Amino acid sequence: MITLLEIEAVTVDWMLLSPLVVLLGVGCLGIVIEAVVPRDARYMSQSALALLGVLAALGLTIANWLSEEPTLTAEGLVAIDGPTYVFWSLLLIAGLGGVALFAERGLGNGQSAFASAASTVPGSPLEREAERLRREHTEVFPLLVFALFGMLLFASANNLLVLFVAVEIFSLPLYLLTGMARRRRLLSQEAALKYFLLGSLASAIMLYGVALLYGFSGSLELAGVDAAVTAGTGSQWLLLGGLLLVSVGVLFKIGAVPFHAWTPDVYMGAPSPVTAFMAVATKTAAVAGLLRVFYVGLGGAQWDWQLLLTIVAIVTMLLGSTVALAQNDIKRLLAYSSIAHAGFILVGVVGAVAGGEGVSVSSVSAVAFYLLTYGIATLGAFAIVTMVRRSGGEANSLEAWKGLGRRNPGIAVLMTLFMLSFAGIPPTAGFVGKLTVFGAAWVGGYGWLVLVALLTSAIAAFFYLKVVVAMWFQDADEATVGEVETPSLWTWVVLIVTAVATLVLGLVPGGVLELLADAAQFIR
Repeated sequence: MITLLEIEAVTVDWMLLSPLVVLLGVGCLGIVIEAVVPRDARYMSQSALALLGVLAALGLTIANWLSEEPTLTAEGLVAIDGPTYVFWSLLLIAGLGGVALFAERGLGNGQSAFASAASTVPGSPLEREAERLRREHTEVFPLLVFALFGMLLFASANNLLVLFVAVEIFSLPLYLLTGMARRRRLLSQEAALKYFLLGSLASAIMLYGVALLYGFSGSLELAGVDAAVTAGTGSQWLLLGGLLLVSVGVLFKIGAVPFHAWTPDVYMGAPSPVTAFMAVATKTAAVAGLLRVFYVGLGGAQWDWQLLLTIVAIVTMLLGSTVALAQNDIKRLLAYSSIAHAGFILVGVVGAVAGGEGVSVSSVSAVAFYLLTYGIATLGAFAIVTMVRRSGGEANSLEAWKGLGRRNPGIAVLMTLFMLSFAGIPPTAGFVGKLTVFGAAWVGGYGWLVLVALLTSAIAAFFYLKVVVAMWFQDADEATVGEVETPSLWTWVVLIVTAVATLVLGLVPGGVLELLADAAQFIR
């Protein structure tokens, strides 16, 4: 005999979740466009839809931020609070930059950075035929939107199972996008396979950690885990095991050592627009999730995870800064730069101290500002990487960048600005970003860690200045020289906006810092 159970209706505030709903709807509509719209009209339809969708999601995020109170929604599965609005805004800004770079078709004989037929064997007759017909993979736009949807969900997840589901949602589109480069297809497909295999392993480890934390606390909600930690009930081995394994899954996405092995190969093999978007958005989403899990769910165990993150931060800063010195490929150099910056971000994360609620808040705002400054410089730098070309493809060797300041001083000035921001040299935004995260760690009682971070920052400055020296003070070899091709309006908008933002946030950061500080309190 079958008994029908009455299921209580789930209360959902759809206005608070409207940015997620918009992105999900836009992604699904993009799939429909791929099925019904003629090929010649897909590029315009998909790029316009993605741009409008991300703009609408950003507008709704800001509107809710100004009018709504922090709360839990969807039966407590999603937290809508100050940090949620901050990181959602950062992710959507990165999404706008990603859409613009994805839409670029003014470089490489008017073709996009994506393969004409990614499912074919590289160099096969089918691929050559697709190139002859100038076909394009316009489904990259809904893939980007789906990745953004998962990232927003990850940054606001108040439930460990939702956290895992969100990781899978934003990871799967990135695996596909990584293997779709037009040039160096085999390298791109190899990078995608490595990313998929290592990412799947990290996700499985994270899921096992979630199971251990559930076994410890009897709850998947962060508040329930925090209550069990505070009460001291349950097996401490389950707590420590769950903490460690969940950390592995999140630190993999951040690109921290020793979970960084995928970063150089994926940054080199993926299409440069994908690398730019992934470098900014994936790191932002992962840091947002890390902060929420550790500050809200595992705050009572902070003496354990602070030690773990401190060790990871030191090793990450040192490895990223030192190995980058030996790199002669600009994308591989930026990959190790990303690893070093992951270490600097973790310095700010460990700035919370026991019982120091205000310090935790300052850590969140400092990390958010650092992610903003890093993301702006990264989008601008990769926009320039797509412009320096040789024989129709990107010229990523530093040999090709020699003498760029004499051949195209305007682009060289912009790249110099972004390199100085990465290095944390005033008056760029990167200087203020490092000042904020180092200040949070100093106030939190980690002055010695700040000294280590300053040392590695000085080391990192050498490889950034290596790019500057190559552009301005070294002579180019005619056999290896790269030329700057003029992009379309899409890339110019990214370059101008990021350059202006880098200077403005370096000279007058007060307003943004105050805004972030006011919105840095997690809801529990």
